[in-house]
Amino acid sequence: MTLLYLNLQSICIKGEALSRETNRVSSLKRAPTPIEVNASIDRGLSFLLKSQNSNGWWSTSEQPAVTALVLVAFNRESTGRFRIRRPSELNRAYEFVLGSVRPDGSIHRGNFINYNTSLSLLALVTADDAHFLPVIRKARSYLASTQIDFKEVGKVDTEFDGGVGYGSKYQHSDLNNTLAAIEAMRWSEQALPPSDVSGGHPKAPDLNWAAVKQFLQACQNLPSHNAAPWVSEESRDRGGFVYYPGHSMAGGVTNALSGKISLRSTGSISYAGLLSYLYAEVSRDDPRVRAVLDWLQNNYTLDENPALGQQGYFYYLNLLTKALLAARIDKLRLADGREIEWRAEVMRRLVELQNPDGSWVNTEQRWWERDTALVTSYALQSLEMLQANLKKP
Repeated sequence: MTLLYLNLQSICIKGEALSRETNRVSSLKRAPTPIEVNASIDRGLSFLLKSQNSNGWWSTSEQPAVTALVLVAFNRESTGRFRIRRPSELNRAYEFVLGSVRPDGSIHRGNFINYNTSLSLLALVTADDAHFLPVIRKARSYLASTQIDFKEVGKVDTEFDGGVGYGSKYQHSDLNNTLAAIEAMRWSEQALPPSDVSGGHPKAPDLNWAAVKQFLQACQNLPSHNAAPWVSEESRDRGGFVYYPGHSMAGGVTNALSGKISLRSTGSISYAGLLSYLYAEVSRDDPRVRAVLDWLQNNYTLDENPALGQQGYFYYLNLLTKALLAARIDKLRLADGREIEWRAEVMRRLVELQNPDGSWVNTEQRWWERDTALVTSYALQSLEMLQANLKKP
């Protein structure tokens, strides 16, 4: 046996040995200990290793994004052992992702082109492998070229300008694809060698970040900054975000007197809005950022994805974790005045929801959340980010 094989075996053994301790967290009603979090992560990674297709992908050969999310979960493991000595399973996965690269720099298997490219780019960047740099550069250039710019080129003259959509730049943009693209652009920017960067910014094609900010504002339920007719005047929606201008995944509410339809803000996409503002380097003191923070604090819950119930619940927890860590929020002050340790609550919730085989899955199928590889990757990345953050002084 090789040392590498023994390493992989030890993950399974550790997960089995500590599973009973981990499962006690729910009954104890407390935050999991570092040992319990490590056990949960190891069990999740062990599940993913066992569930990989022999051709290198997870769940589907049509969507490299799912395999990319799994790879990011392995790359963010705290010891770095999967990056230092990449096991054969992950090498096969990277061969599959690289086999999805197209001549124009995009990374996909026929559909959801930008979404697949963005997440695949994150998987390549987090591998910390210089051999991937040529693919990273081309994927960045491709994503920059797909930013929506309708009507007059170079001018933000439609509500969709500045965002990114699922496919070509002739389709409308949405906040979810925009977040995926700007996250991939920011992370890959950090991975570029000094020769690719001038004055702190990449020399290669980049997004128009001023236009990004305008698109984000066009998705926000904030009357002071968005005059669109769908924007809600209700306090329950003010400051939150919708999926794209004029459309909310939670629908709208019709005013019986005026007939106006006001769109509902939702939890996951509002965290996407906050994180996107931060990636776009909008100050935390900006009224748009303060407004979404207020909405998120007033609507904080770990029981559901606000306004959507269990739909997209694990993606919601993933974005909540990313956004609040990026905003450097230690405690959340809720609408009733209570302050909560949100990190501990999220870790406890995720450990509680883990299945005996190490996976996570949603009972609601919307947005692929009955896919165990996808949802397990969301959960693992959340735990890994929280674990890394807790180690900081």
